[in-house]
Amino acid sequence: MRIGIQTGYWSRRPPTGIVEMLQRAEAAGLDSVWTAEAYGSDAFTPLAWWGSHTSRLRLGTGIAQMAARTPTATAMHALTLDHLSGGRFVLGLGASGPQVVEGWYGQPYRRPLARTREFVEIVREVIARERPVTYDGEFYTLPVGPETPGATGLGRPLRSTVHPLREVPIVLAAQGPKNVALAAEIADGWMAGFYAPRADAEQRELLADGFARRAEERSDPADFEVAATIPVVVRDDVEEAADVVRPHIALYAGGMGSKEANFHKASLDRLGYGEVTDEVQRLYLAGRKEDAARAVPTEMVEEIALVGPAEKVRADLARWEGTALTTLLAQGDPASVAALLGA
Repeated sequence: MRIGIQTGYWSRRPPTGIVEMLQRAEAAGLDSVWTAEAYGSDAFTPLAWWGSHTSRLRLGTGIAQMAARTPTATAMHALTLDHLSGGRFVLGLGASGPQVVEGWYGQPYRRPLARTREFVEIVREVIARERPVTYDGEFYTLPVGPETPGATGLGRPLRSTVHPLREVPIVLAAQGPKNVALAAEIADGWMAGFYAPRADAEQRELLADGFARRAEERSDPADFEVAATIPVVVRDDVEEAADVVRPHIALYAGGMGSKEANFHKASLDRLGYGEVTDEVQRLYLAGRKEDAARAVPTEMVEEIALVGPAEKVRADLARWEGTALTTLLAQGDPASVAALLGA
């Protein structure tokens, strides 16, 4: 199992110490760095900026939201970063949720799995550069025809001016069962949400469902990447460490989605924490964020995170060994990540 770093979201300003942490991580033999986006900083710019200070780490978007860009613009980002990094780029994509897609990007959140399939097909066609790109789908049409309202009718199929350095791997973020299976069917990897080792068998079944529908020309399932972000907080006291992670879980279970549609909460519900997450969500949506965080039990934290003294954290890491995970993405302060590695 490889270990990478998830830099996470920004808040008011860029995080400090990232370049130094990545350089130390690279020297220690870590695998990769991944950047996130929601409705603030984007995933591509910091990845290029920070990644330029490294020479070996794989550079992944974890996760670029599909609603934020057209498939062709996303493919341009991928082609560019893969060339500039010398073939180190991994394109992580995700559908996000209806609150962000409809509220921030102003797009209907309709049939996200079907839209994802079309999006990935177009990205692959652009990067392959075998012919001018044309597409006639339910969500995307290239080029648009004269019958399209407002169109001039002058659009024509185009081929990227940039030749690909290689076939850029695509990783899909997914939490729902159908979306996990879709990742196994059409992508080169899956980025999980709250990955708990005891649910490994169920996750493997979902992946197997997707692999069974995988096209023959796609890469061997044996090479399929399974990544998950695991919060890492090293403190002498377990409860003190868990307190750092509780607000993160409360945010996702309570605030990253509506009461009617919250994929993060659903993932935790499938782990058997439905009653807990119902209460967390109730408190969070009532504006009682601190109470929502306090309602997250330590047991839940320890299922999806590494918390406590350095020795315990390193010992607990073994729980993810032997699961479907091929890449564990540590998310935490530089000192905690260093302690995880025994540095």
